Amino acid sequence: MSTTEKRHIDPDRALVRRKQVLDAAAACFGRSGFHGASMAEISKAAGMSAGHIYNYFDSKDAIIAAFVEQNVERVSQLMRDLEQQADPLQSMVDDAPRHVREHLDPNTWPLALEISAEAARNPKIAEVVRDADVRARVQFRAILKSSRERHGLAVDSDTLDGLLDAMISLFQGLDVRVVHNPNVNEPALARYMGIAMKAMLFS
Repeated sequence: MSTTEKRHIDPDRALVRRKQVLDAAAACFGRSGFHGASMAEISKAAGMSAGHIYNYFDSKDAIIAAFVEQNVERVSQLMRDLEQQADPLQSMVDDAPRHVREHLDPNTWPLALEISAEAARNPKIAEVVRDADVRARVQFRAILKSSRERHGLAVDSDTLDGLLDAMISLFQGLDVRVVHNPNVNEPALARYMGIAMKAMLFS
């Protein structure tokens, strides 16, 4: 497709097509890994030609970058919702079971691990992942600061930095945990995650 033709792609149709490619890529990456899944495999799963896919994504790196951006938008919405709660700290504790369930969902964690693995060896993907992390941490840090101030808790930089990374690590670690123990006792895990979160958030 020429550059002129690309300019005339219907935006709504392009969004549908991009989602079609991303859904197919998520399935392929989960099944074959980032390097094992070829553009030909992705195009077949998406029901379109490889050439057609390149109209929306220049490479597999671009597809991973799109997944990262999708997650940024998801996290950003979660943060906006959290800000609206009467007590964001307590809401995080109360919502621990739901977040644990989401992280243990076999439809989500394989892709998250693939992206992390690729970021560990691919500087371009590492840059995308780290930029996304910075944006998420800025939003989360602001919520933690204002919420802890309302409870009369410490909000110095060391406290907020340590708490922020500890909270994020708790949930990022679930993706690895379910690989090592696919039969994890989810209710018990959620209960103790809540206990750990309460101990950190209110200390």
